Amino acid sequence: MMWRDPGEPADSYYEVRPEYTDVPKSRFKIKAGKTLSVRRWQAAFSPEGHLDIGQTLGRIQRGGIHPSIRGEVWEFLLGCFDPNSTFEEREQLRQRRRVQYAQWKEECKKLDSHVGSGTIITAPIITEDGESIKDPLVLMQAVPSASPDGKKINDSKECITDKKVIQWKLTLHQIGLDVLRTDRSLVFYEQQNNLAKLWDILAIYAWIDIDVGYCQGMSDLCSPMIILLEDEADAFWCFERLMRRLRGNFRCTEQSVGVENQLQSLASITQVLDPKLHQHLETLGGGDYLFAFRMFMVLFRREFSFCDSLYLWEMMWALEFDPEIFSMYEEPGPLADKIEGSKGKVKSTRQFGKYERELMKNGAKGSDTPLPISVFLVASVLKDKSDKLLQEAKGLDDVVKILNDMTGNLDAKKACSGAMKLHKKYLKKAKKP
Repeated sequence: MMWRDPGEPADSYYEVRPEYTDVPKSRFKIKAGKTLSVRRWQAAFSPEGHLDIGQTLGRIQRGGIHPSIRGEVWEFLLGCFDPNSTFEEREQLRQRRRVQYAQWKEECKKLDSHVGSGTIITAPIITEDGESIKDPLVLMQAVPSASPDGKKINDSKECITDKKVIQWKLTLHQIGLDVLRTDRSLVFYEQQNNLAKLWDILAIYAWIDIDVGYCQGMSDLCSPMIILLEDEADAFWCFERLMRRLRGNFRCTEQSVGVENQLQSLASITQVLDPKLHQHLETLGGGDYLFAFRMFMVLFRREFSFCDSLYLWEMMWALEFDPEIFSMYEEPGPLADKIEGSKGKVKSTRQFGKYERELMKNGAKGSDTPLPISVFLVASVLKDKSDKLLQEAKGLDDVVKILNDMTGNLDAKKACSGAMKLHKKYLKKAKKP
């Protein structure tokens, strides 16, 4: 019998604090010949620095990314850099972005001196009328009421009239409360400066993206960036690129929640592919599929272990990769960053992810809003639990309980291949009159 390499466990790269004994173990194994290794990654670049993205995507789709290079690979998957750019062009762009981030940070620091001071605000510092609240409760890294450089933290009593500033300051303590709850089982967040870095990035993003500001769940999306990328500015830009994909989910009006479109799409897909389950959920009063809200908002961070959720994300991004993403993102987005980048020419469909190729083949790519793979991922999770839901769910509470019981027990690779199969099946059925 041939011996098979069981693979190296990846958990050791994201150390868990010893008191957290119930944290699910990762199912992701680093496998030689399947996982994108350091050697394979380095070999994918030409001497000038052009990246063979097609070969790289294939490897990620098969076995994920080695944790030691995850951060730098994600920068390409999320569209921070153009695969057709050179080492030199990317370095120049990186430096320009770091300067831009430093400017924004300085701007925020002038508005509130907790930014960049190593402190985290966990209680309101301002009233809705713009009145300062004296002595807010802050979690300190340095001496109370002082920033690391020894200067007293701003405790001004002046009344603020600028609505944008009031709105931003009102969110700062909410960011602090969420930061303290984010990935708290990881040794990484035992260090106060890492918590402060997460708080700073979210506070600065909330100031820059005025339409969305800060919403609960963003800390879960930002946390991996800080763990994977040492430089705070680089982590910010990676998070900003991810938010360009997901910010629609966080946009809420009095009439609708941003994620509603995806919930409606999930309902349509389930109705086509599993009518019995859809009917059962409707009978239970779950036809709006709100029980799946969290999966979309934080991209399955709660359903998978920390390590497996990163593996799932990179597989999704590789499957959905569009080589034009860089050019699209360099046009003014919500942040209108105006940072110029090289525009590369797309050579072949090989440079697209497998899911994108399917969309192109079926003519769904040109439609206004092609469905993201995340919708089919949730659909595949529901399909997997269909029998259990049909037999055991007597009310919406049961649906939520059954789905919550999956935490840490889902297989990321299986979920992705299930999503791809459902997508194919759905396109076939949807085409039929």
